[in-house]
Amino acid sequence: MEYKDYYKILEVDKNSTQDEIKKSFRKLAQKYHPDKTKGDKIAEEKFKEINEAYEVLGHKDKREKYDQMGENYKYYQQGGAQGGNFDWSQFSSNPQGQSSYGFQGDLNDLFGRSGYSDFFDLFFGGSNFERKRAGRGRKAAPQKGSDLRANLDITLREAYTGTEKVFSIGQESIRLKIKPGIESGHILKIPGKGESGPRFREPGDLYITINILNDNTFVRKGNDLYAKLNISLYQALLGDKVDFETMKGKVKVTIPKECPFGKTLRMAGFGMPVYGEPGKYGDLYLNVEINMPKSLTEKERAIIKELQKMRA
Repeated sequence: MEYKDYYKILEVDKNSTQDEIKKSFRKLAQKYHPDKTKGDKIAEEKFKEINEAYEVLGHKDKREKYDQMGENYKYYQQGGAQGGNFDWSQFSSNPQGQSSYGFQGDLNDLFGRSGYSDFFDLFFGGSNFERKRAGRGRKAAPQKGSDLRANLDITLREAYTGTEKVFSIGQESIRLKIKPGIESGHILKIPGKGESGPRFREPGDLYITINILNDNTFVRKGNDLYAKLNISLYQALLGDKVDFETMKGKVKVTIPKECPFGKTLRMAGFGMPVYGEPGKYGDLYLNVEINMPKSLTEKERAIIKELQKMRA
């Protein structure tokens, strides 16, 4: 069985921090997401590999097991699943809390199994290995139903305020509460709403991947927001106070005198809410753009020429 180098797949090294791994995962997941690659089978396989790698390296306990396994994998290759005297059962773990971005589709496009590699299933999925152990005289544990996954689109403003979404799976309506500040790629788990288990066993879980749509005014970077602020030439030269509609409502923005084009004005606390930390917010950054006057009159031109002479 081929050894999976999850660090190489996520384009990080073994000493990378969890934040660095998460950042690289998000970058690659966006690059190879089926919404962008549409029908590219190679990209689709790459996308699955990325999700599989993050399912392990994105969780501290699984990453530690994976690092230990890497040092002992040669024993597995020589001795099969039992690995000589090495106890491979320690690598079997419950594959819950999966961190995949999910494929494109609405909530009617749910699908079950992850499609991860045999390598993952054997050492981290728990299924194949547990069945082999059960075949040696121990009764297999009851199996849960398959997990289901779906994407859910929300607006940036819904992510700011928090929202509630109601959708149906089969004959059942599910109400999903989303807290303020959630980010794109965040996965919400709804226990027991997956497929029914065999012979009425415990059902699987439902995983909803949040996708935040682009906003016409704001660009989000982490907990901070960025937007353009258009002012006139005269406001830039003389300074002024102008209205701007933030996510919190309309505020007065102070334009300093002789404000240059491209200057960034910071408004502390007017960014996105920090997810799970009520009362905390990022900042808002306004990039100044100056609207040049048009259709000048002869008198205006004369005044500007006089100003030009004075400045010379």
